Amino acid sequence: MHMYFASVQQTKLLLKNLLGWLEKAEGFAQSKKIEADSLLTARLAPDQFPLGRQIMIVCDNAKGYSARLAGKTAPVHEDVEKTIPELRQRIQKTLAFLDTLQAADFAEAAERRITLPRMDGQYMSGAEYLISYALPNLHFHTTTAYSILRHNGVELGKSDFLGPLPWKPL
Repeated sequence: MHMYFASVQQTKLLLKNLLGWLEKAEGFAQSKKIEADSLLTARLAPDQFPLGRQIMIVCDNAKGYSARLAGKTAPVHEDVEKTIPELRQRIQKTLAFLDTLQAADFAEAAERRITLPRMDGQYMSGAEYLISYALPNLHFHTTTAYSILRHNGVELGKSDFLGPLPWKPL
């Protein structure tokens, strides 16, 4: 259950938060009378991917690593999105794929050998892959997308990044 929670449930939360950030970005753009989609080309550094590509990578990472850990094949999404509504749809498709995965799919995930094409002849256990590579990579690109929006004036705070927390009464 823990591999499922860490790889699917937490990822779904981040993707849903990202949808909220895009909604706030559109509101920001409307209030400033600028084209919302112009934010998709913004970046923090010249050698860094722009916001639109960061969102594509978040989706690719989310579906890719969850599929690998579950022993499934992730759907392929062409990188053709150029507008916020198109990126929102990509996020929704990624969430829909994650909804097809069940906790039982992750029963052997911690021990599963994970290989990547660019790591020729090497593997990690599923647990090592999730903790050392998949989640840090997902958080890197999610944080970068958040930071690009903040840098460009979209009013986002820590609570927007964390999303709803599952606090329970004592």
